[in-house]
Amino acid sequence: MLLLPNALTILRILLVPVFAITFILHGDAWRFVSFVIFCIAGASDVLDGLAARKLRASSELGRMLDPIADKILVAVALMMLVAKGGVSGPALIPALVILAREILVSGLREFLATAAVSVPVTRVAKMKTVLQMVAIGAMILGPIVDKIIPGAVYLAHLLLWVAAALTVYTGFVYLRAGLAHVRTEPAARTRVRELT
Repeated sequence: MLLLPNALTILRILLVPVFAITFILHGDAWRFVSFVIFCIAGASDVLDGLAARKLRASSELGRMLDPIADKILVAVALMMLVAKGGVSGPALIPALVILAREILVSGLREFLATAAVSVPVTRVAKMKTVLQMVAIGAMILGPIVDKIIPGAVYLAHLLLWVAAALTVYTGFVYLRAGLAHVRTEPAARTRVRELT
């Protein structure tokens, strides 16, 4: 519980309500504060992985909490953006795709874990996570930057669409692994019955 990677993961979870509170407060200053908090929470995702590898301090608790912390952060950030009007119109599509994928993958991970099947994290999945965090961060800060650089919000929207595309691809990888196991499981049960 007190291992550094676990502490960073727990910090990420604790920062989520702080981010939500600062985000709903009015004014550019509070928007910037919420952006900084989101960045710290996102950076902790990278740092806890590095700490776990460098210190050889991985644990079952960390493996359980890390994906939960990521999904809570992404889901809350997207919901806050929708609530405040930062994500609206066509931009709702990639936001909903990202949320739907997170729910799908959570269910698939639970199913595959009970079946003792692991799906390794690929470079594309890591790239998806980074781009997703960058896109959401850009959406948070977009209204402030747009006052200095007109059109910055549209770039943030574009990043969200690209993140959603990678999200669909990595979600398909998980789904394919799950469906492959569902197809092979009945055959395995049949072989067991034949042997007995």
